[in-house]
Amino acid sequence: DVDARTDRVARFWETGQLDPSSNVQFGEGGAGTFSDGKLNTLVKDTFGRNREVLRILTEFGGDPSILYVNKPHIGTDVLSRIVKSIRTEIEKLGGQVLFQSQVTDFVTEGEPGESRRIKALVVNGSQVLEAETVVLAIGHSARDTFETLLARGIPMEPKAFAVGLRVQHSQTLINESQYGMKECGELGPASYKLTWKASDERGVYSFCMCPGGYVVNASSEPGRLAVNGMSYHDRAGENANSAIIVTVTPEDFCGMETGAGTDRGCEAPGDAMAGIRFQRRLEETAFCLGKGNIPIQLYGDFKEGRVSEGFGGVNPAFRGGYAFANLRELFPEPLSRAFMEGMEGFGTMIRGFDRPDAILAGIESRTSSPVRIPRDQGMESPVKGIFPCGEGAGYAGGITSAAMDGIKTAEEIIRRYSPLRPSRTVAKT
Repeated sequence: DVDARTDRVARFWETGQLDPSSNVQFGEGGAGTFSDGKLNTLVKDTFGRNREVLRILTEFGGDPSILYVNKPHIGTDVLSRIVKSIRTEIEKLGGQVLFQSQVTDFVTEGEPGESRRIKALVVNGSQVLEAETVVLAIGHSARDTFETLLARGIPMEPKAFAVGLRVQHSQTLINESQYGMKECGELGPASYKLTWKASDERGVYSFCMCPGGYVVNASSEPGRLAVNGMSYHDRAGENANSAIIVTVTPEDFCGMETGAGTDRGCEAPGDAMAGIRFQRRLEETAFCLGKGNIPIQLYGDFKEGRVSEGFGGVNPAFRGGYAFANLRELFPEPLSRAFMEGMEGFGTMIRGFDRPDAILAGIESRTSSPVRIPRDQGMESPVKGIFPCGEGAGYAGGITSAAMDGIKTAEEIIRRYSPLRPSRTVAKT
């Protein structure tokens, strides 16, 4: 539950003792609970699902302003309360939430290659839950579940995603660039969204920008380290941070050298786990570089390939321990070059963005799911009764788009099973 999870995350940031089942990625509310709580989306919405997501959030404690501001956000401190309120309402309506529970297997009926359907889930290795409809809203870091799905012959495929580093600047620098003044007043801390195309045609762009926020240790596996950005509702922190990330494709996962060595390659052209292995190698290298702490480096030293010895004009704002390291050892060189080209390009858009004392932290590897679980127009997997949904399944990229995909999935299930199921052909009047 979110209260126990919050305590465990705070303990992890203080002591470095990771709970693999309850951390920044896993637990009630998912990865979004410890984030900026951004609610804007680029998904085109002609059915009102975006508005409905925002309405539900206000019903359970969100500020009504999210219904009309241009870039709504609620912050991790407010979102955690909303998540708990929604769960309490589900329980009041007769729903059941199983905490301390993990799906460890999928039971299907039918022979491989024929028409198969879901029959049951196995929880914690022994509890069998019979089910004819299963919504797979598993999040982008459910690597063990991806492995189980693949082992059970449920179709999956690799997809492109992006990796990079978190970059911290003072919030006053961003305010001055965006507003023309250091103090933001009633405008609120300024944000930005930046894109660049590197000389090798890779896309470089800012991701999950957190005004007045913190860089946090977002690890979920022992011996591996990943970072994310987080803001509280008031966004009152001294720094702005954003991930500056570089696109990688399934072709990159096979044979690309990482700082830790060389990829053992893909098992097949459509190897669904190749992106996950790529993420894990980068995260293992990050863990080693920081000796279990977040590895950090000033941008000027990153360009020169040397370990930083101290901070400049930007003060560090972290949740979790950190240590100086050479982050050039983290990336394959093509990604480092693209990252630097992007930073220099962004310096022409926001004066001082490429300043030598900007603080880098690695690694931002959980930008989106590295796999896609195929589904048809009816939102259903080739294994009938399974409905892949949201970010982990490869169909969303944030809190709002994932929630919209959830609503869309629920609508399809209702359409199929409601006793008042309408005809597919509806006359317009």
